Amino acid sequence: MAHADIARDSFASPTLVNSLWPVEERAQRLGRDLVLALLGAAILTVSAKVQLPMYPVPMTLQTYVVMVIAMAYGWQLGTATVGLYLLQGAIGLPVFAAGGGFAYFLGPTGGYLIGFLVATLAMGWLAERGWDRRLWLVVPAVALGTLLIFALGVAWLSVPLGSFERAVEAGLMPFLPGAAAKLVLAAATVPAAWHFVKRFRED
Repeated sequence: MAHADIARDSFASPTLVNSLWPVEERAQRLGRDLVLALLGAAILTVSAKVQLPMYPVPMTLQTYVVMVIAMAYGWQLGTATVGLYLLQGAIGLPVFAAGGGFAYFLGPTGGYLIGFLVATLAMGWLAERGWDRRLWLVVPAVALGTLLIFALGVAWLSVPLGSFERAVEAGLMPFLPGAAAKLVLAAATVPAAWHFVKRFRED
């Protein structure tokens, strides 16, 4: 094995989807990635529409799905998937929580949508370096993703609201309990999936 291959293999870990659905040929990989991107975008659409009752505001599963896609797909396929979802919304498909269209994309929640993409890139990059297999690494990875989503969302929201403080009150504080619940759920899901993969290989 060449020195570059050794360095690459020691630095980057296979993603969960590569372990579950390994492919060698480039054409097969492109076909697999297209299927996974379409599936991920569809799941994101469903997760945006489903609301779970929670205090003080209802909770959707969208950021949870973003976290799992990022950690399972890696940064390239993950950002492509979230980018496809955002593109569908931007051209008018009703994939967002309350519809779609470019005007919706530029509305008060636009920063959170952009945050999905940035967070997916960051979490996916960490996942490819082994941060998706152990709870003590997954937790800070998905916490970083959550922070990026809220940071961009609140910063964007502060423009129409006129102040950063009002944006924090409206766009962060009510959502903290739900964000914490989804962080815990995502942090448990990904290592559990890796455990399943390991058991499956052993069998």
